[in-house]
Amino acid sequence: MQESFNIGLLIFPDITPLDFVGPYEVFSRMKNSKVYVIAETKEPISSERGLFILPDTGLDENINLDLVLVPGGLGVNRLMENEKILNWLREKSKTSKYISSVCTGALVLASAGLLNGYKATTHWLSLDVLKLFPKIDVKEDRVVIDRNRITGGGVTAGIDFALQVVAEIQGQKAAEEIQLMIEYNPEPPFLSGHPKNANPDLVLETRSSRKKAQDLRKDIATRSIERFSKE
Repeated sequence: MQESFNIGLLIFPDITPLDFVGPYEVFSRMKNSKVYVIAETKEPISSERGLFILPDTGLDENINLDLVLVPGGLGVNRLMENEKILNWLREKSKTSKYISSVCTGALVLASAGLLNGYKATTHWLSLDVLKLFPKIDVKEDRVVIDRNRITGGGVTAGIDFALQVVAEIQGQKAAEEIQLMIEYNPEPPFLSGHPKNANPDLVLETRSSRKKAQDLRKDIATRSIERFSKE
């Protein structure tokens, strides 16, 4: 009997729900797979919009994972300086077949040093934060696969990301079957889902309204880079 492909989805307070739920929906339909929802404790986790998610696995449980996924959200600011989480990711990177992220989860991987020497992407608003890390080749693609590092863009890109992961592991037909079953056939009502399509004034307004938050994130990234330089 084929061994289960073990997938660990790391969750944390102030996570963006769809960063987690999109990949979970895809991976839970993947044949011969087991999905673990992992957090520092097994207490309910409040997402950034108030939805509670219940982890089933604690961070200290010793489970062999084939793929580790770090989603994004407001809570990544704390994760970028959470040494327990960063060390856990470093340890898992030694044994897992794939280390991955969706949205701003890439900033956590970057803070752990796990994207050094790799191509990677993140949410469009945080691309300039990821570019602060000098050893990462930042791309503006929706999904970036570089050897055993797989990173996805913002929020909804998590579904595209997960389908590509399935195709990478089990072939395109397996991914297409899942895509069909979840009826992932997007026809957005507006072409405003990315700066390359959206009204430039809207993009500027969005950037301006979130400048303070992005500046804070840049400060955190700078501290992470400084820690690397001292090691």
